[in-house]
Amino acid sequence: MKVVCESALPLPTAGQLRVKVLTAGTGFTDTIIRQGQYVDVKDKPPFTLGYDWFGVVDAVGEGVTSFKPGDYVADMSVIGGYTQYLCVDAEQVIPCPDGLNPAEAVCMVLSYTTAYQMLTRECQLQQGDSILVHAAGGAVGTALLELGREMGLTVYGTASKGKHGLLEHYGAIPIDYHTEDFVERIRQQTSGKGVQAVFDTIGGGYWSRSYQCLAKGGKLVGFGALQLTTGEEKLPTLLMGFLKIMLLWKLLPDGKASSFYNILGRRKKKPVEFKEDVATLMQWLKDGKLKPAIASIRPLGDAAAVHRQLDKGEIAGKVILDCQA
Repeated sequence: MKVVCESALPLPTAGQLRVKVLTAGTGFTDTIIRQGQYVDVKDKPPFTLGYDWFGVVDAVGEGVTSFKPGDYVADMSVIGGYTQYLCVDAEQVIPCPDGLNPAEAVCMVLSYTTAYQMLTRECQLQQGDSILVHAAGGAVGTALLELGREMGLTVYGTASKGKHGLLEHYGAIPIDYHTEDFVERIRQQTSGKGVQAVFDTIGGGYWSRSYQCLAKGGKLVGFGALQLTTGEEKLPTLLMGFLKIMLLWKLLPDGKASSFYNILGRRKKKPVEFKEDVATLMQWLKDGKLKPAIASIRPLGDAAAVHRQLDKGEIAGKVILDCQA
């Protein structure tokens, strides 16, 4: 990764906005794209990384009437967010309330919307239900913890010992995956009943073990695949493995279910739902209901260093890039 300085600002064409990007999120999805493992990105390097961003409209193209300069907007552009200015189709972006903290606002776009949709769209959870969250100290993991707490759920989370304080801050019960068998721990904590949902971003051998943690009628939701960041697996192999497991599980008369969540695929199928969900979370943030776990705010030029930390799994919460610093 390297910093590229342009000689002029991009110009919005008809139907587009030019956005002054205030903040961009970082996460392991960006590292997968960088490694060429993300099947939805067909572009070949060099290109600008940056899955999610938050900014302010700087200029509007011909025919745009729904936005004006000074409006706050956000989007999940998949690539292109690590920049100071970008042009985007006006119909793609989500309008945001004034007065938001830009670092917190960008957390709503990918991390919190992923968590929110898995909790409310993929599952039918009730107050008092229990869930297990893997990689609970990460950006999506902490979003699941906070939203789960707001829903009145009992939340268990796997994480390294150094991240347990963060999990407890969000009201979760931490499990040290280095020293504890999480399957046995869940059985002990739930008197053998299991949890109503497991959210598993680890992949590989974890999926079958996560399935064992489910109560009758429970659901395993796979998403992401952290093993991709280690180079242990390729995405097509992981997805095929999960599909085979899903087909096998469907033959078992245990009342359990499984699915693989992909935020981009769901957005393409239900674009209005995506905008509604992001808008809901932005309003909750505005109302003070949410407080994302921000590990640090770094200048845009530090993106490569942040990716090195992400590759090592060293980050608790989400690192935000200040695109104007």
